[in-house]
Amino acid sequence: MHTSSRIIIVGAGVFGLSAALELTRKGYKNIAILDRHVPPVPDGSSVDISRVIRFDYRDAVYAKIAKEAYDVWHSAPEFQGIFFPSANAFIASKAYGRSHVDKCKDVLDSLGLPWEQLPDQETIKNMFPMLYGDKLQSELYGYCNRSSGWADAQKAIAFLRDQCIAGGVSFICGTQGTVVAFQKDKMTDKILAAKTASGHDVQGDYFILSAGAWSSKLAPMYNSTIATAQVLAFIKLTAAEVTALKSLPLYIDYDSGWFSFPPHEETGLLKIAVHGWGYTRTTDKDDLSLPPTTVRSRRTNFAPNDGIARLRAGLQITLPALANRKFERVAVCWYNDTPSGDFIIDYHPDHSNLFLATAGSGHAFKFLPVLGKYIVQGFENSLPRDLAQKWRFRTEYKNKEDTFHGDGSRGGPARREFTTLEKSQL
Repeated sequence: MHTSSRIIIVGAGVFGLSAALELTRKGYKNIAILDRHVPPVPDGSSVDISRVIRFDYRDAVYAKIAKEAYDVWHSAPEFQGIFFPSANAFIASKAYGRSHVDKCKDVLDSLGLPWEQLPDQETIKNMFPMLYGDKLQSELYGYCNRSSGWADAQKAIAFLRDQCIAGGVSFICGTQGTVVAFQKDKMTDKILAAKTASGHDVQGDYFILSAGAWSSKLAPMYNSTIATAQVLAFIKLTAAEVTALKSLPLYIDYDSGWFSFPPHEETGLLKIAVHGWGYTRTTDKDDLSLPPTTVRSRRTNFAPNDGIARLRAGLQITLPALANRKFERVAVCWYNDTPSGDFIIDYHPDHSNLFLATAGSGHAFKFLPVLGKYIVQGFENSLPRDLAQKWRFRTEYKNKEDTFHGDGSRGGPARREFTTLEKSQL
């Protein structure tokens, strides 16, 4: 490949924008990003008021790279006003959640990174008095990492977009940027162009597929990804409540997958969500789980009733004073999950000029400051061997059932399909 090669990136989320920016830094001069909407894309998984920034992993590879990213978030001047330091409380009570917490602590120890023990509710509440109200929660256990925080995701994506524009990246959006298929050379199977909803073909030499949960619609994924919807909600706080909860930690319950953020002071919103097994939306046409593709100005104000119940159950335990508060709005966020929770950063086995940078599996955003570096290393076939192996495109899941076991961080009920009525409300 040459720096003059025409590179077409499908998807303007954290993978696509990070890749484009790093390519410009490496001297590539002919890059275009295609998406349905100018980034921040309202229903993309990279966009919201907040995303967790942490390096707590049971996998040392991710922990090291997340720490690398955290150091940039924390110290780089360009992320002031985008990144907000906050303590992070990792909590569990059941064996499954406790096991995950312990494995994360083991990795932190192996890397010489500090954490604070939270052996019971009394210790947790002494550290964070706003939690739990007056209710006794037995068997609570976990740890605190103060080297963490959260990012205003929408502002981060807008910053990344502007950096790409300054670097010479072109954006094609609307129907001309909505990719519906790839045009292939019948002799070689190379990709010739991205076919769009407007009828235009956008030609290129190389194509990078970073369409998140929509990726499997555009290229065969051999059962290596599945699109799952996760529930979230926002509570409007009073100014006094924002002040009272300003020191609220990022809080993750690994038994249920329930988690919450400190208040977003600019909007006065408190965000809660579930990092679980999620919901699928299987389409009759191709038997794939896919999100809707309608372009909207914001996510639809809908979440399934059992998901809303899980959000309220977590509030009842953790922030009981808000348990019955009306939600400002609810929504679902679409993950692009892999069976192991690993990203896919590799060339597609069927198309020599189609590179995949996708499958964030619900934890990719935190890597934003460094993700592009690793994507371009993969694109240029220079990834370190261990990362190339971890992020390879896997075909061994084809025709296998029950392969999606995750990385050990998911909690709560098993994944289920949206009902017909729920699908109509998405």
